[in-house]
Amino acid sequence: MHVHELNPKKTLIVLVAFVLLLLIGFLTMKKPLINYQLDMKQSIEMLYDSNAYFHPSKLVDVLNKTEQKVVLIDLRNNFEFGQGAIPGAENISTVDLTREENIERLQEFQKQGVTVVFYGEDQLEANGPWMLFNQLGFNNVKILLGGYNFYREWQDSATDSLMDDSYIRGVPRYDFTEVAAGSILSDEEQNTDKSSINITRRKKPAVASGGC
Repeated sequence: MHVHELNPKKTLIVLVAFVLLLLIGFLTMKKPLINYQLDMKQSIEMLYDSNAYFHPSKLVDVLNKTEQKVVLIDLRNNFEFGQGAIPGAENISTVDLTREENIERLQEFQKQGVTVVFYGEDQLEANGPWMLFNQLGFNNVKILLGGYNFYREWQDSATDSLMDDSYIRGVPRYDFTEVAAGSILSDEEQNTDKSSINITRRKKPAVASGGC
């Protein structure tokens, strides 16, 4: 004999209480702060769109404070930020960028029509965070071309303009031309007379004579 057959009222009370708990859980469950609006493929395709980038030449107006609708976000850690940063930039590391208070702040910027410019030590460092927030529907987020490295080079140089495109120049780690040239034999080396090469063959060991 089952327990509910012995005490049906208690069983009914337990079932009702369980259903109420489920309803309360669904009603009070916290909704996600943001939802994905684009998939990864769509975001990668947008990397080829010029609207995804913030040209260094526009930094002049930001630094002179004649452009009030741009906020620079430095994605590096606190130590790197303390060693030097673009004046007026806010430091929110990539790790902390997805915290609730920071997401809400970025949402407020979006409502106000403020352009948020991400930058890291180099341009590549900002690609990932930009792609994430682009997927989340933040169409006001851009990547600083060249990153902080380009700004630092410009700051230390004698030029007064950020208009050039030197930020796209890469610095090769290895001289592949030199390596490749060293691996190619010259015509003289390739035409070496193979008959002049002496090959010494190993002699076969002598068979021991006699029986067991």
